[in-house]
Amino acid sequence: MQHAVGSPLPPPHQPGHGPAVGWSPAAHQPGPPQGPAPVPPPPAPGYPTAPLRAPAPHPGPAPHPGPAPGQGPQQPPVAPSAPSAPSAPPVPETTGHVPLPPGGPVAVPSVPPATAAPDPTTTTLAVLLIGPAGAGKTSVAKYWADHRRVPTAHISLDDVREWVRSGFADPQTGWNEHSEAQYRLARRTCGFSARNFLANGISCILDDAVFPDRPVVGLGGWKRHVGPGLLPVVLLPGLDIVLERNAERSGNRRLTDEEVARIHGRMAGWYGSGLPIIDNSQLDVPETAHLLDEVLSRSIASPPNW
Repeated sequence: MQHAVGSPLPPPHQPGHGPAVGWSPAAHQPGPPQGPAPVPPPPAPGYPTAPLRAPAPHPGPAPHPGPAPGQGPQQPPVAPSAPSAPSAPPVPETTGHVPLPPGGPVAVPSVPPATAAPDPTTTTLAVLLIGPAGAGKTSVAKYWADHRRVPTAHISLDDVREWVRSGFADPQTGWNEHSEAQYRLARRTCGFSARNFLANGISCILDDAVFPDRPVVGLGGWKRHVGPGLLPVVLLPGLDIVLERNAERSGNRRLTDEEVARIHGRMAGWYGSGLPIIDNSQLDVPETAHLLDEVLSRSIASPPNW
């Protein structure tokens, strides 16, 4: 039911850390001895002592063959090290197997132009099924997702809200800042999931009881979270039907008759809004799902202004 919304850093470099730098006593430059060789400084504590090497000789004329008088054998010149390979570019963060565009919603892929009406059963879609408690949103959404010819996911906002077990803010005990915060969190989670499915080529249908008198936090919020390609459809049977269906519910999803009547009255504001409305008072679930396909076909060809 919809209610009003909504590795620590490494230590800095210290002097003396890293390999010690100096010269080996055996690596003298040509010429007469100049006294005892300098003693290299002791290595930094805690680090193993690395062998010290002479700096690579400066390129120049080839040395005279044989050792100079009074000197030991000359060490061969050190070959320059090969340049290191360029580092690989960072791998972008992905969700699923397709990266999401940063900071923006994923729009529904456009339907290629055709003379015949577009087939909603083979098009990647994002659908928002709106209706009061007891309208049959969840049943119709599940059936519609189960019988499509392309991969389709069903995302129920009530299911996501109930992921919170300990500390669940049940709106039936009073709508407050905690229940509103959990609702907003659930809606953002549903919106991200829908974008992820769409980016990976999987259609999705979401269901929520969105009120027409709260467009910014209700329908506008879904549009922000999912994208402009979202197709809203209102499921609105008669009051006697929703009361009958609500009576069959249990747990925190069953509402009082007064609450059901109040929600149904507010939903009547969708008439005249320009959104497609399905009155499924006399329709079973398969018939309603079939009619939903017809409505979506018209919405794809001529998207509603919302």
